[in-house]
Amino acid sequence: MKQLPGAIPSPNIWHHTATYELENRAADPDGRLWTAMGARADWTGRTVLDLGCGTGYHLPAFAETAGRVIGVEPHAGLAKLAARRLRTRQVANAEVRQGTAQQIPLPDASVDVVHARWAYFFGRGCEPGLVELDRVVRRGGVALVIDNDGSRSTFGRWFRRGYPQLDAPEETERFWSVRGWTLDRVDMGWRFASRADLEAVVRIEFAGEVADQVLAEHQGLEVDYAVNLWSKTF
Repeated sequence: MKQLPGAIPSPNIWHHTATYELENRAADPDGRLWTAMGARADWTGRTVLDLGCGTGYHLPAFAETAGRVIGVEPHAGLAKLAARRLRTRQVANAEVRQGTAQQIPLPDASVDVVHARWAYFFGRGCEPGLVELDRVVRRGGVALVIDNDGSRSTFGRWFRRGYPQLDAPEETERFWSVRGWTLDRVDMGWRFASRADLEAVVRIEFAGEVADQVLAEHQGLEVDYAVNLWSKTF
């Protein structure tokens, strides 16, 4: 499948699309992250950009109250699946475009709310995308960036073990805070329908040895999973 230059391949959804759908279904089972996002931005009747929308899992939820929803995704195959989701669900006020965070295919000052979930990973390196947000977000608009919180929770501990090469959590927090972003810590959680689903998702998130270790030490169908919700008003 083709993707645009400059896009950083995702190790999970790009190669394990069906399993990632299970992950989306398991995430935020009690709606805590959606509640936190709603407290920072009201997208009722407004234009929403879902940046790095993947297969478009979140587009219908935004479209329920937004005036217009635009999903932007660098991977052509995923963008096609997102468009098919909208057709299947008959979501008339949403569309999908292929594009990157560095070159968002939208005019200046055309968006009220931006949602970027796992798209601006860990801050450092995403500066060109932040410049684009300055261009496309209208005055008074809000951007929401969701990222893993490696400083706490069971998943955070797994994450530090699986990706020791990444910046320390405090360094990532410093990146966002010095640029004027506000942090909300959210205990999102995972809740799976079966142990097989949980194990499949863990194995697309972590290399074999780490996945084996965390699965051996964790029982049940739920995982406490903390995320950082970063927000900024333009």
